Amino acid sequence: MSSRTVIHGGLVITASDEIHADVLIEDSRIAALATPGSQSWSADRTIDATGKYVIPGGVDAHTHMELPFGGTFASDTFETGTRAAAWGGTTTIVDFAVQSVGRTLREGLDTWHAKAEGNCAIDYAFHMIVSDVNPETLKEMDLLIEEGVTSFKQFMAYPGVFYSDDGQILRAMQRSAENGGLIMMHAENGIAIDVLVEQALARGETDPRHHGEVRKALLEAEATHRAIKLAQVAGAPLYVVHVSAMEAVAELSRARDEGLNVFGETCPQYLFLSTDNLAEPDFEGAKYVCSTPLRPKEHQARLWQGLRTNDLQVVSTDHCPFCFTGQKELGRGDFSKIPNGLPGVENRMDLLHQAVVDGHISRRRWIEIACAAPARMFGLYPKKGTITPGADADVVIYDPHAEQVMSAETHHMNVDYSAYEGKRVTGRVETVLSRGEVVIDQREYTGRAGHGVFTPRSTCQYLT
Repeated sequence: MSSRTVIHGGLVITASDEIHADVLIEDSRIAALATPGSQSWSADRTIDATGKYVIPGGVDAHTHMELPFGGTFASDTFETGTRAAAWGGTTTIVDFAVQSVGRTLREGLDTWHAKAEGNCAIDYAFHMIVSDVNPETLKEMDLLIEEGVTSFKQFMAYPGVFYSDDGQILRAMQRSAENGGLIMMHAENGIAIDVLVEQALARGETDPRHHGEVRKALLEAEATHRAIKLAQVAGAPLYVVHVSAMEAVAELSRARDEGLNVFGETCPQYLFLSTDNLAEPDFEGAKYVCSTPLRPKEHQARLWQGLRTNDLQVVSTDHCPFCFTGQKELGRGDFSKIPNGLPGVENRMDLLHQAVVDGHISRRRWIEIACAAPARMFGLYPKKGTITPGADADVVIYDPHAEQVMSAETHHMNVDYSAYEGKRVTGRVETVLSRGEVVIDQREYTGRAGHGVFTPRSTCQYLT
């Protein structure tokens, strides 16, 4: 049985256009856009979007559902995490499958497929974390690209866990230069950071705020610079994840001015939170421990500027939630044992709309950095990230005037606190369609686990 849905009366916003248009959806795809009232389309379902925005579903290109870390697991499963994403207007996530040292990429990818399959409310794809670069791993990278897993994350941080040295990084970059893959880099000098952690603990500096003090902005900038130069030597593209420091933005800006295929992502926590949160008393700062860490507030202006000038292309969440009770508390008395990560997959679209309200970015730039650019960066466009005939009918009806207060009391993420507790924002998701199926209907969840499917990706669409 085919179905037809018409969305009428809304302002359709994409990365390139703002037009008042009616939208026709046939089954899982967008079929047509038309001048309001000009077409008398028959429909099984009609959605009135008068006074609302009609925007593409968000693409969150950096999430960690069920990630093992620091002796525990991220508290959101693929079921709870993708449901929360839908509530927040995100209709596609790209999560990270993990290769364990001594194991193959295939084993890691199969493990993550098993976690996600049949459990997701929205569509999903995978990046591959490469923890063990060797000749067999390099061959596997080619095979994964054929399966639509076209990006590979490496870590300059976390020695003994995910860490790769410069030689391993160079070899993986050389391979990606040949096979069209994109290397994603966690750029922090983990070897130097471990020295500073050891010294801080020896001095008795154990509180959460010291997490931010030892992971210095200069060590993010140094690693970013080094990753760029290694990519340049390899002739490979580079995507730097969760950029938090103004000094790291400067490195990206310089590389892009030189015409290099270098890209940067930041996250809402770096735009809206700061070291003030890490310093909250009574161990409350543990809620805000993530890596790269939150920075002093003066870094925020440079991040917003980078988003406006396209030195930063994407805003993802790095959603990696750990409950305060029983998980973050593992680091009482030793900040280095606090599981690293913040919840945010449900908050991103609303926080970035607040940035529109506040004048940091335009409406179209909001859609660019949250929907279109991540879809292009990771080979999902125009299937995802836009509203155009032939695209998947991933559509959000967004009320730009509704006001809400962010709170753990009302969010749908499986975590016992909100990183934005008490924050007032203007704008709220009203209705969400995923491939033409209504998963949020007038603030009621109507989706189901298993609707979301694995979505193979092509290679990065920005490469010159």
